Amino acid sequence: MPPLNDTEMEVLRFLLLGIPGLEKSHIWISIPFSSVYLLSLMGNFTILLLIKTEQSLHEPMYYFLSMLSISDLGLSLSSLPTTLGLFLFDVHEIHAAACFAQEFFIHLFTVSEASVLSVMAFDRYVAIRNPLRYSTILTSSRVIKTGVFLTSKNILLILPLPFLLQWLKYCHQNLLSHSYCLHQDVMKLACSDNTVNVVYGLCAALSTMLDLVFIIFSYIMILKTVLGIATPREQFKALNTCISHICAVLIFYVPMLSAAMLHRFARDVPPMIHVFMADIFLLVPPLMNPIVYCVKTRQIREKVVGKLGPKRS
Repeated sequence: MPPLNDTEMEVLRFLLLGIPGLEKSHIWISIPFSSVYLLSLMGNFTILLLIKTEQSLHEPMYYFLSMLSISDLGLSLSSLPTTLGLFLFDVHEIHAAACFAQEFFIHLFTVSEASVLSVMAFDRYVAIRNPLRYSTILTSSRVIKTGVFLTSKNILLILPLPFLLQWLKYCHQNLLSHSYCLHQDVMKLACSDNTVNVVYGLCAALSTMLDLVFIIFSYIMILKTVLGIATPREQFKALNTCISHICAVLIFYVPMLSAAMLHRFARDVPPMIHVFMADIFLLVPPLMNPIVYCVKTRQIREKVVGKLGPKRS
């Protein structure tokens, strides 16, 4: 492949691998992938519709949940075109500009989800620490300002990534390891110095780790507050309000950290395992978060059952 420059940008292509060793089974693999995408989109759109239409859900906790659903929708829609195009229609090529745009949105919604989860941890701390002042501390205007701030911060953080990739030169290798474009996957194909990309990519990844540190700190403060509650029944009731959020944090961070650990310390593992872990990281959180919140959050569960009830009768 010729080097990347301004005159050859239009003809530059990357090739998506999909799942190595299972190329002949891609059409069958498309069935579970399509099902996961469909359920993810339906689940998150349902959450957003309920929060928008139900006046009783117009509270800070549910506004933050709607931000989480938007991040999940972004993750699903960012990877869906190339993934289903590859598995369903055997389309392996992707234009460089489209590839750089895709990795921007994937990384943007990844750091956005981490940011939302960290703010939701603070929301749970305020609800347990100051339940009577909760509505005055986290007002609707403050929630909106928080959402605008997080969105602006994350866009400014991730925006340089596609431009850093565009400045690199790609000489011969053009085969990507996944069914979608990731910054670390693309920059490995460059034949020019990619030190800046490596350093800046680590800085972007560090932001999600800082969010995890903030979440852990918030739960330390939550536990400290809960232990100060008089009765075990009240302690359990307070902790029970955090179950959905804890599940969402585990669903997001466990696949991400597992994929990172495999990439860093288990390079002898078959490529198929690396690809599966990367797919799990992008597919599982958008699928599981709506299910967890529908099952564990009584208000949402009752609204969903109420919507389905008349249709059944």
